[in-house]
Amino acid sequence: MKLSEFDYKHPADAIAQFPAENRDEARMLVLHRNSGEIEHRNFKEIIEYFDDRDAMVFNDTKVFPAKLYGNKEKTGAQIEVFLLRELNSDQHLWDVLVDPARKIRIGNKLYFGEDNTLVAEVIDNTTSRGRTLRFLFDGSHDEFKKVLYNLGLTPLPSYIKREPTAEDEKNYQTIFAKNEGAVAAPTAGMHFSRELLKRFEIKGVEMGYLTLHIGLGIFDNVEVEDLTKHKMPSDQLFVEDQVCDIVNRAKDDKRKVCAVGTSVLRALETANSTLGHIKPFEGWTNKFIFPPYEFAVANALVTNFQLPLSTMLMTVCAFGGYKKVMTAYNVAVKEGYKIGAYGDAMLIID
Repeated sequence: MKLSEFDYKHPADAIAQFPAENRDEARMLVLHRNSGEIEHRNFKEIIEYFDDRDAMVFNDTKVFPAKLYGNKEKTGAQIEVFLLRELNSDQHLWDVLVDPARKIRIGNKLYFGEDNTLVAEVIDNTTSRGRTLRFLFDGSHDEFKKVLYNLGLTPLPSYIKREPTAEDEKNYQTIFAKNEGAVAAPTAGMHFSRELLKRFEIKGVEMGYLTLHIGLGIFDNVEVEDLTKHKMPSDQLFVEDQVCDIVNRAKDDKRKVCAVGTSVLRALETANSTLGHIKPFEGWTNKFIFPPYEFAVANALVTNFQLPLSTMLMTVCAFGGYKKVMTAYNVAVKEGYKIGAYGDAMLIID
């Protein structure tokens, strides 16, 4: 399929700038992918669609405060630094993006905090925007991380047109976030409250967790019309025995296996072995799923409404069927559903 086939129109105010007041009270559009039937529900009613021994798989990655503002030595020019991943904990080396990139060269020093609490030196240019920074810090790694994260802000997506607040630190995170390493949240999981998870547990739904550290690559613009030529950046993935047992048992019992988010879909397909079973995995995945694609593991999906032309929308279309999903999106726009990380939810089910 072509890039242009994943465009759709929506009003500017359809992109949610703030979350729902309560996690599990967003709106939810339900798409039955076999019949194409559409229902309009409240998210907490999702429990009605699952039964004893069904499986739900969540991404327990944890977002860290990856956005910092620093000042360049001598000129004092403000530089936005986006932490991507730690390269060496002993030397405090980080892979980062800088903006504006044209002003930053190897050897430049950047100062962070009101009293220049932290200083970093640019030691490498990796891409047009990317740099490697060495933070100059005398102290333990734990002390360094505490200082760094105190200076950092929640890395809200760029389509949220405001500065992050203290509330975002909690809101832009799932309640089960555990393993730190993401710069973008697994937003479908943000709709689940503790009360809702408890209700799933009481109903007998089995819940498994894997870790896919979502990078900024999911927000990269697709620059090619031919989707087979688009290269997804790699994200780190950990799939352990516990979630494999839950998924494989549900598959053997012909129960539902629900992926909570497109990151989980990518992870399950990466860890797929045979007969829809998954096996433990530790490594990196650059799996890019777009139509047509035959899924081997999940048969239900929870997702937010994705932005036009995004790789996440392509993955949702692959799962739900291109025409049915795009029809559902047109209905959602007309019905005033909210789009994006803080937006409403969609359940795709047989």
